[in-house]
Amino acid sequence: MKQLFSALIMLFSGILTAFAQEEAYQLYLDSIEQTIRYEKGTIELSNGVGKILVPDGFKYLDAQQAENILVNVWGNPYYEHMTLGMLLREDQKVTGMDGYVFNIEYDEIGYVKDKDADKINYDDLLKDLQKETKAANEERVKQGYEPVEIVGWAAKPFYDKEHKILHWAKELKFGESELNTLNYNIRILGRKGVLELNAISTVNELSLVEKDLKHVLNIVQFNDGYKYKDFDPSVDEVASWTIGGLVAGKVLAKAGFFALLLKFWKFIAVGAVALGGLVMKKIRGEKEEEITEA
Repeated sequence: MKQLFSALIMLFSGILTAFAQEEAYQLYLDSIEQTIRYEKGTIELSNGVGKILVPDGFKYLDAQQAENILVNVWGNPYYEHMTLGMLLREDQKVTGMDGYVFNIEYDEIGYVKDKDADKINYDDLLKDLQKETKAANEERVKQGYEPVEIVGWAAKPFYDKEHKILHWAKELKFGESELNTLNYNIRILGRKGVLELNAISTVNELSLVEKDLKHVLNIVQFNDGYKYKDFDPSVDEVASWTIGGLVAGKVLAKAGFFALLLKFWKFIAVGAVALGGLVMKKIRGEKEEEITEA
């Protein structure tokens, strides 16, 4: 009985400590949120390639603040040009636990030819991605990470040839997690590269993202000289990527994995003892997550 009582005391103390950690972290997030300044209207992107027209019901977080969130709050390892800012719903906090955030990036990979767009069999592409991801899991596990599975298309790839916009979503499963991950991708093709909007959340937010998609797809305006129609074959570089190649890119956005972990902070805090140090290292960014190529 004494041993049982001692065990219960230890368990109760552990739970109190976990909840105290969670409360302290929430206070930390709230203090950061109070310092954040959002913008609306027309936003000139810092790299000069174009502008974002923030739609009604949304707000924009500039690149400097977005980088701080990605690195210092969500624990991502820093890399150059990791963000041009973030777009999120007006009723949402960037430090909040619910909803989703679009991280905006620009990849100067050159002019992406879109002649293959109508010829791609996305069902076959999905099977190839699933097979390659499964094969790569052995190495992921060796490095101490959970295996990842591409469950399927959460939204099948669609290319708007007139507006040069590609979008799709994958449903992903990490390890034994009961709640799958949503990886929603938008690519807007330009003369010298691709503007990327990447949203990561759980599959529970799929209907919300799809509902908002019509407001988000046409918010990018490339400046003169950077538009897809401005391509000059005599001087411009043609990308080695095709439309199919863009879809087959990385399983996760570079900055997305830790954002997902943040959304499950309550679970992580309560289960920290059981999960061990690995998850906490990911939260703090002590070890760079090697994203599976698919």
